[in-house]
Amino acid sequence: MGRRNNAGGCCVQRVLLCALVFVLTGCGGHPKDVLTPVADTSPKSTKVNLLIMTTRSRSAVPGEMFNGERALTPAFADITVSIPPESVRKKGEVSWPKRLPSNPATDFATLKADDLNIDEAKRWLSASVRKSPDHSVLVFVHGFNNRFEDSVYRFAQIVQDSSVHSAPVLVTWPSRGSLLAYGYDRESTNYTRNALETLFQYLARDPEVKEVSILAHSMGNWLALESLRQMAIRNGRLPAKFKNVMLAAPDVDVDVFSQQIVDIGKQHPQFTLFVSRDDRALAVSRRVWGNVSRLGAIDPEQSPYKEELEINKINVIDLTKVKEGDRLHHSKFAESPEIVRLIGSRISEGQTLTDNTVGLGDHILDATVGSAAAAGHAVGLILTAPVAVVDQNSRHNYADHLAALASNGQPARTAATACEAGRRAQNCRP
Repeated sequence: MGRRNNAGGCCVQRVLLCALVFVLTGCGGHPKDVLTPVADTSPKSTKVNLLIMTTRSRSAVPGEMFNGERALTPAFADITVSIPPESVRKKGEVSWPKRLPSNPATDFATLKADDLNIDEAKRWLSASVRKSPDHSVLVFVHGFNNRFEDSVYRFAQIVQDSSVHSAPVLVTWPSRGSLLAYGYDRESTNYTRNALETLFQYLARDPEVKEVSILAHSMGNWLALESLRQMAIRNGRLPAKFKNVMLAAPDVDVDVFSQQIVDIGKQHPQFTLFVSRDDRALAVSRRVWGNVSRLGAIDPEQSPYKEELEINKINVIDLTKVKEGDRLHHSKFAESPEIVRLIGSRISEGQTLTDNTVGLGDHILDATVGSAAAAGHAVGLILTAPVAVVDQNSRHNYADHLAALASNGQPARTAATACEAGRRAQNCRP
């Protein structure tokens, strides 16, 4: 006990030292708050127009539009993103500006960012659906650790690279955009369930909408599945026009998923599951959630998963051997031109997504990075320290979480261990 008290005497100094190391040595990254519209100065660039539905709070920061806090009611927006030509951008890549204002000739750039009320949002959707050859809608639900602008630019990239002709609707929920805000982000998905179900119910009732596809990533899969489950229970089943649900690297408990599928019922959309057994983010999430496997990291050829997937007629694409995406192997599905195009073909032409058509060399779509423990939790900070090296938002927030850990009465040795983990991660950065 005496040694523990001695450690407590120097813990604050260690926390402050670690904070200084992270702040001073963190790397740059792209500019934030990129949603201030610029002039359309690049006629060769492609324009992607998105309808946004969000439960985020309005931001007072110019160029941010919405922050990571929770709003009392959903809001809507009409955003147009300019995407530079393929001569200066690799497919699967979001070309973030190196400085502001963005240059539409070389960068993703915002050309329009208008607020809409609900009636204006309905008119936007109606006009866009009428332009779609099959009167279809694609709903994208992003994952954990996403700022508003991250989700906007990533979805614009997906729409462009997939050549999908559906009306694109982005559902963005209150994520604080930090790897250390895992607990807050998870509860924000629960907070958004009713709003997403309301959107689904509207699409189901709209006679102009003939087909709905849903693409979700990481923690966004929990939100999508829960909203579909609520809708199926409320209505007795899901509407036949809900054709495709694509689950990319789902951060969902496998046992809970089994129950969700039962609750959704036998008349369900075609589910396609993208898995990767080397997904480090989902490995961390598994430890956080009591060592229960996450759906996006299972081996689909092993029992009991193989049998359950076959019974529920769920297509699976195993991306384990694909070496694409971020360092956590959590973003393989967003950065491959082949996979994104395949997704577009599935939506537009009704092709089946399976390993037989994808093959080993293909890859898929991105929106976020990994899963870590709730902010302020000592074990979570130790696990997250290596991640903070590659994520600038984590570096900015790491010191605050360490300080909170010490002030909340955590054992000094534990706090010091978290601090040491952060220091070692920074020293070992590639």
